Amino acid sequence: MDIIELILDEDSEGLTGIEAVSIVEMPAIESDFVTLSDQEIKLAKIDDEKRLLMGAALIPNKPIFRKNGENTFYVYFSEKTVRRASELFFQNSMQNNATLEHEMEINNLTVVESWIVEDTEMDKSKKYGLSVPKGTWMISMKVENDEVWNDYVKTGKVKGFSIEGFFADKAQVRNEDTKSEMAAIEEEEAEYMLSNIKALIKKDGRTNSGKRTELETYNDYPQAVSNNAKRGIELNEKVNNKCATQVGKIRAQQLAQKENISLSTLKRMYSYLSRAQEYYDEGDKKACGTISYLLWGGKAGLRWSGSKLKELGEIEAGKTTKSPCWDGYEQKGWQTINGKRRPNCVKKK
Repeated sequence: MDIIELILDEDSEGLTGIEAVSIVEMPAIESDFVTLSDQEIKLAKIDDEKRLLMGAALIPNKPIFRKNGENTFYVYFSEKTVRRASELFFQNSMQNNATLEHEMEINNLTVVESWIVEDTEMDKSKKYGLSVPKGTWMISMKVENDEVWNDYVKTGKVKGFSIEGFFADKAQVRNEDTKSEMAAIEEEEAEYMLSNIKALIKKDGRTNSGKRTELETYNDYPQAVSNNAKRGIELNEKVNNKCATQVGKIRAQQLAQKENISLSTLKRMYSYLSRAQEYYDEGDKKACGTISYLLWGGKAGLRWSGSKLKELGEIEAGKTTKSPCWDGYEQKGWQTINGKRRPNCVKKK
């Protein structure tokens, strides 16, 4: 499935950036908002509700499912794009533009506060129980429309923000640097990005019956896995995020935030860490092999994924997977890499 980065094309003659914020039942970025009332923060006027909604408008590196006709794909925004989009939103005076479910223009809704999360532990959003990654664009919206507040917000019909705007497709995510085996391994991962619950979504986040598809997922991995992912993110930032494909960066965000992962993703995690461990050098914090390995959970991730697959019956007593290749791939003989014999996994036709 294609993974496309959306960017701002400020050199184009057309519109670019966010033109409105919509309040919706099912936000594409899967992050709800909280309603702030005087019961939570006391202000000078203690009789009236503040009618403020706080939530994430854009989360960097968050894969968002999209369907265009028969084509399905994922899009994402980089941290740089998220930050610039938030700036242009106010520079272009779009803070009063709001819609309901991306369909109906509504008046008297205004974005009154905006910030980029710099420290996930110290950020204001943490106080209200919101857990978002570094680089997230947070907003607070003032709702002075009685109908919207009473019929949609207070009843829980809408649960989050969803942006509307114009962005350019940068390119399908691929790692074209195949000079090293490390890059080749990550290229394989890009072929199977996000083989999880979203791969079964048939239309706009729902099944044909109108209900969300559910698959068994897991997030019982130890804190060490999340810590390794966070460490990898920190080290990668120090080298200007030059290491890892977008696949690895997104996987790190998932693990750092303790998000659930599917069995298919679990297999990918075990496969990647098993093969890439030889490029991990604990003493070299700038090496891409080290950073990429940490992004996927490091040694703790390898131990947990192997143990979990054994628990689920996916690994036999001899520690050989029932199928040495992951879903959608099949073994075609063997290959020798750096003197080590490994299954040659190729995409099924």
